[in-house]
Amino acid sequence: MQKKIAITIDENLLAEIDYLVEQKIYPNRSQAIAANLEANRNFLRRQRFEIECAKLEPKEEQEFAEWGGFDDWMEEY
Repeated sequence: MQKKIAITIDENLLAEIDYLVEQKIYPNRSQAIAANLEANRNFLRRQRFEIECAKLEPKEEQEFAEWGGFDDWMEEY
């Protein structure tokens, strides 16, 4: 569901958005802004994922993968 909002935006940025619309890259300002917000959100999610992956220890992860799963995990507790 889409919601209508009002924003205040730098005039230079608005000029860039208008240029993209004029060049038919986006059909209108709203879609240009929404597409760029979505791209930024995806970038930030990917960046966060990479940060979290960097915290993993490859040797521990390999041992866990080779462990085989949770078939008998209840027996251990």
